[in-house]
Amino acid sequence: MISFIDEHREVYGVEPICRVLPIAPSTYYAHVARRGDPDKQPVRARSDAALMIEIQRVFEANFCVYGVRKVWRQLAREGIVTARCTVARLMRQLGLAGVVRGRSVRTTISDPGAACPLDRVNRQFKAPRPNALWVSDFTYVATWSGFVYVAFVIDVFARRIVGWRASRSAHASFVLDALEQALHERRPVQGGGLVHHSDRGSQYLALRYTERLVGAGIEPSVGSVGDSYDNALAETINGLFKAEVIHRRGPWRSFEAVEYATLEWVDWYNHRRLLARSATSLPPRPKRAIMLTSATKPWPPDSRQSASEKPGAVQGYSIMPFWEQQLLTRAERILAKVSGDLQGFDHCMPIPSSSPFCARFAALVSAASGAPLLEPSFLCKRQVGELLAEARAAPRKCVLA
Repeated sequence: MISFIDEHREVYGVEPICRVLPIAPSTYYAHVARRGDPDKQPVRARSDAALMIEIQRVFEANFCVYGVRKVWRQLAREGIVTARCTVARLMRQLGLAGVVRGRSVRTTISDPGAACPLDRVNRQFKAPRPNALWVSDFTYVATWSGFVYVAFVIDVFARRIVGWRASRSAHASFVLDALEQALHERRPVQGGGLVHHSDRGSQYLALRYTERLVGAGIEPSVGSVGDSYDNALAETINGLFKAEVIHRRGPWRSFEAVEYATLEWVDWYNHRRLLARSATSLPPRPKRAIMLTSATKPWPPDSRQSASEKPGAVQGYSIMPFWEQQLLTRAERILAKVSGDLQGFDHCMPIPSSSPFCARFAALVSAASGAPLLEPSFLCKRQVGELLAEARAAPRKCVLA
């Protein structure tokens, strides 16, 4: 108000302005007198002015690294007694702040000028079926060669990571890659009511990302700014990833190390990790595998549907992860030549019998060896190696146990 009166007093006068504003003319003139004569300042204003000089001196004398606590203690050491909150208030007025260890990394950088979709979730992270609600977020990992960013896309119904991506930069293209993997695995129906929820990061509000959502028939949803509870489920997955992998197995040397560790953790999380909400009431593994990865059909599936002829599809449900498809391709190449390099199976995790890879691999071994086809109970790298060794040594005596 004082500055407003100073700006317009030459045009309207002080008294007419004060009659409109809730301020007395005497109050205004008292402020003007204090500016002209520092001795008329209040006691607190005079003490603050003297203390600000001391705070500035202590701050500059210590390499400009002290924060509120150390400036306050240094003043007490020198015999200048004052309250810590007073030091904090005056340092804010002076724009002084101590040095913080580490580099501040912001993953959510909102664009105030960008149009934002509505929040269609409202913190209700529940879904009646697969492909009803996806949540997305990304986090960062500090390595010796720089920061690595890891993005996840999670299906709320199954608590399953349907897409992920690691990148050296936090551009929109890397979160778009995670979305593309989720679309490839689930293949949602156009107009099926799928909602994609994220925070207000500029990556998720980018034109390329929103156009891809619209092209796939997915409804976008965005939470509020600076409120992690609006994307709590995705934040929970980030926290589990940090606690179970990053903090426990660090330090991390390179981008490749983080990417491979993320691959291992996502495979374990999706296929073998017990979830607290359903650990005591899990359905049988084959049924659970179909339920958690159902893509284009309503649940439950129609038992009258015929099995698809495509590899990895069971009654219209694509349940073969991308890494198993790559492993299957390697197995076909090795069995076609009857002799191959087992190093191609270094990344093979234990594969459950419900996986379509087991049945397909059994058929390939049977075709290569001439042995009758038996139902596989479990496959791992050791058993795959033994099967291939037997196929090379005696092609007609290989039996899949």
